[in-house]
Amino acid sequence: MDGSRSREIEVLLTEDRTFDPPQAFRAAAHVSDDTPYVEAGADREAFWAVQAEQLDWFRRWDNVLSWEPPFARWFEGGQLNVSHNCLDRHLDGPRADATALIWEGEPGDKRTYTYRELHREVCAFAAALKRLGVGRGDRVGIYLPMIPEAAIAMLACTRIGAPHSVVFGGFSAKSLRDRMIDAQARVLITADGGYRRGGIVPLKQTSDEAVDGLEFVDHVVVVRREEGGPPVDMRDGRDHWYHELVAEGDGACEPEAMEAEDILYILYTSGTTGKPKGIVHTTGGYLTQVVATTKWVFDVKHDDVYWCTADVGWVTGHSYIVYGPLALGATIVMYEGAPDYPDRGRFWKLVEDYGVTILYTAPTAIRAFMKWGDEWPARYDMSSLRLLGTVGEPINPEAWMWYQEHIGGDRCPIVDTWWQTETGGIMITPLPGAVSTKPGSATIPFPGVEATILDNDGQEADSGYLAITSPWPGMLRGIWGDEQRYRETYWSKWDGVYFPGDGARRDEDGYYWILGRVDDVLNVAGHRIGTMEVESALVDHPAVAEAAVVGRADELKGQAVAAFVSLVEGTESSSDLIQELRQHVGNEIGAIAKPADIVISAELPKTRSGKIMRRLLRDVAEGRALGDTTTLADPAVVEQLKAKYEGEA
Repeated sequence: MDGSRSREIEVLLTEDRTFDPPQAFRAAAHVSDDTPYVEAGADREAFWAVQAEQLDWFRRWDNVLSWEPPFARWFEGGQLNVSHNCLDRHLDGPRADATALIWEGEPGDKRTYTYRELHREVCAFAAALKRLGVGRGDRVGIYLPMIPEAAIAMLACTRIGAPHSVVFGGFSAKSLRDRMIDAQARVLITADGGYRRGGIVPLKQTSDEAVDGLEFVDHVVVVRREEGGPPVDMRDGRDHWYHELVAEGDGACEPEAMEAEDILYILYTSGTTGKPKGIVHTTGGYLTQVVATTKWVFDVKHDDVYWCTADVGWVTGHSYIVYGPLALGATIVMYEGAPDYPDRGRFWKLVEDYGVTILYTAPTAIRAFMKWGDEWPARYDMSSLRLLGTVGEPINPEAWMWYQEHIGGDRCPIVDTWWQTETGGIMITPLPGAVSTKPGSATIPFPGVEATILDNDGQEADSGYLAITSPWPGMLRGIWGDEQRYRETYWSKWDGVYFPGDGARRDEDGYYWILGRVDDVLNVAGHRIGTMEVESALVDHPAVAEAAVVGRADELKGQAVAAFVSLVEGTESSSDLIQELRQHVGNEIGAIAKPADIVISAELPKTRSGKIMRRLLRDVAEGRALGDTTTLADPAVVEQLKAKYEGEA
């Protein structure tokens, strides 16, 4: 083979296992054949119009789509209200007194709300916000733990037409302050504190630091997490107790008739420049897509107990805890705490206690569960589960298989979903009653979503850059206050085509395999190697619980592979094991993919939401000064890794 030809070869981890939808599942599924794909392929706009008809509209739209790249307008002329769709429309039927929300706090406290009760709470708080002077278009910051008031606050904002900006309760005062400033939010909704692994997170104290000196912040509303919570300073005229506000007035609040393209929320996501991007989502198209995907991807029915383990501080919590499931009249579970407190069986006890039927969680969590051992889920009765889902990053095939066996009991389909904050809803996924699955593949685009893989020149390829070639209803409408950044970040690579920033490949069956961010696709001696594939090979080794792979500069190869690995409990680190892992990767993928460096560590640096911070690992591998570590759950971890890496290099 000549050198020019060898440089075109892409190193790929093969996966041949395929799982068909279980017959019993298929027989009862909302979608059990390819009909939606055929209908969407014949007329995409008509397909999405049919999905929009599932919502309650105060006024029907005049036009399904106006598209002037990179700006889309869906269902123009239509008027609706998200709060009405999530609550009011259920009150005249059997769902009115059905359970909408089951909540459990980390200490074990519990609350449940029927749809009628949740409607009453949302109306009371919406009316309170109006009394504080909040109106249509006013931005409201939300900085809360995973308590019912988080969902109530979001729905109350939608009821009065005030775009919300939810900030994850684990973020620092600086992160909160930056987001409040960018959105110019007039009100901040927070709590005295929240629980995390037995400790109290002092949210009001952090909020005070965040809004200090911000003259545009008129009010801070404080939820009392429980009696006897952490002491807080309440500033007269600015600060208000939530429970006192909602007790005032008669609690009545009619929903605003919002235009389909009115802003629903702003959600900030990390940017390569360090300044977070305020992703803007609007009302009609967004709700259409999240309702359609919730119903079909999770096969949600009224007798389901649905638990998405995300935090509402992330888009997954917006779309698949609050808006999609509640608009469908589902019963949802919310949990405040960590998955390993007070022990590593907490998630599985919740599944058993509440009879959870649908579980949607992250590969990071699944790998942690694997590391903790099979005995933890084995202690609990999880026979209620009928569907499993994953979200947040590509899932390693072996983690997928473990999830299927030890959580799903080899009977539950797994929906591996690819999407982003920017896309609003799920984009690539199997429909569990219709599409066969492969461990590690998100399979095919959702009906009505047009995706492909392109090379640098915009030509179709089997491996390269993931691209979305036509507008979709839930797409972002821009970056708050920065149109140029919106154009440059997402629309400048190819004309009129959305670039999500991920590498991908497509196999012989047309299934998509997400390789991670394009800056996580390495070029080693001319061979393109997906870091995800090396990570999957490492996790395939029985000694490895979790792995993160990055590239570092190499004089000979251009880039070299650097791997950071944590081991299954009870496994000892050794130079022999490191050599074994290197050879294992060579056997699984090829010699070119063998890591030049392998560092074994008890922990990998993760954000408070559980994502591995590969950006910081690249800093470590390149010997650079560490970037911002404020979003890490434990900043000391990366410092320890840096010292260890430098000592072993």
